[in-house]
Amino acid sequence: MDTHQQNKPVIKLNVPDDQHKFKPLPEPSGAYPYRLSADKYLSLNREQMVFHMVGDTGSIRQPDFQRMVCGAMIKQYQSAPDNENEPQFLYHLGDIVYSYGEAGNYDEQFFGPYSQYPGPIFAIAGNHDSDINPNAAKPYQSLDAFRAVFCDTQDRAIPFNHSSMRQSITQPNIYWTLETPLATIIGLYGNVVKFGRITPEQREWFLAELKYAQSLRLDKAIIVCVHHAPFSADNNHGSSLYMIDFLEQAFDETGVRPDIVFSGHVHNYQRFKKEYPDGKPITFVVAGAGGYDELHAVAKPGDERFTSADDRFDKVTLENYCDDRHGFLKIKLSKEQNSLNLYGEYYTMQTNSELYDNTALTDQFNIKIS
Repeated sequence: MDTHQQNKPVIKLNVPDDQHKFKPLPEPSGAYPYRLSADKYLSLNREQMVFHMVGDTGSIRQPDFQRMVCGAMIKQYQSAPDNENEPQFLYHLGDIVYSYGEAGNYDEQFFGPYSQYPGPIFAIAGNHDSDINPNAAKPYQSLDAFRAVFCDTQDRAIPFNHSSMRQSITQPNIYWTLETPLATIIGLYGNVVKFGRITPEQREWFLAELKYAQSLRLDKAIIVCVHHAPFSADNNHGSSLYMIDFLEQAFDETGVRPDIVFSGHVHNYQRFKKEYPDGKPITFVVAGAGGYDELHAVAKPGDERFTSADDRFDKVTLENYCDDRHGFLKIKLSKEQNSLNLYGEYYTMQTNSELYDNTALTDQFNIKIS
């Protein structure tokens, strides 16, 4: 990355306060501590696990983009050279539908495009999934539709799904933990506001889940997912200082840091590394180019609407990004010679291409967990 490109996160200046948009959380659909074993839906290999991740897939103006992304992920199922490298599920990073989380938006923006996706789809909610259309013909509460799809009390047909055979799944809460053989995946909920907001109850739960995940760390990676990107260099949202503070305070209070943090919200791909005094870095990945037609460019150095002048960006480096193509992640966790490794691959597609196999491997990273 040369000196004419951005290599630090940025803050967007003069952003209006939208805390008034905060919506109360619905009641949990399952029991505390809100954990779901992937074994309920999958028979996962105890030595290797492969899955997709993507955010911001909904599209209201150019639906072809989300179909391209999903089509390319389906192609990876079909073309895996062996069962070991075949993806097994999708973890969605939020903003499944736009612009509001109405049930009527799910057919066109989720059930239809993902009708042929072979695996289970787990998810955290994004700000658009949570927002309420003030002009809706039928009044509804925040996250009603999301909960019907992802946080049901049993697996069953979804009344507003007219485009696929996909049934509801039983994530136990809006914030929840997915337990897998090789990773503890903690999913946070950042609400409707632009830079996120975490309730006190969710914060206490998160502290406990970090400690729980640490107790399993010899065998499992710790992955944190939150829709609102803590670090970003884009020219639409910028970084969420709120989310940075929330996460760092939780890490300090528990003495536990995850191996990687995944986010969406920003409509591009970015990979950051934050160095810590003990020499153990954390990788922060933004993967929000999953289908929404408007992509967010990375801010150019010298743009007066943004600044990188914040102590929270010390030792944080933007290592790679792609801001002009839609794409998705494929993550592989593998036990190798008494160590656990996380491999990440980011794939992009040519703009306006109708060929689902016309993908390019755009970024790779490797994290040794133990």
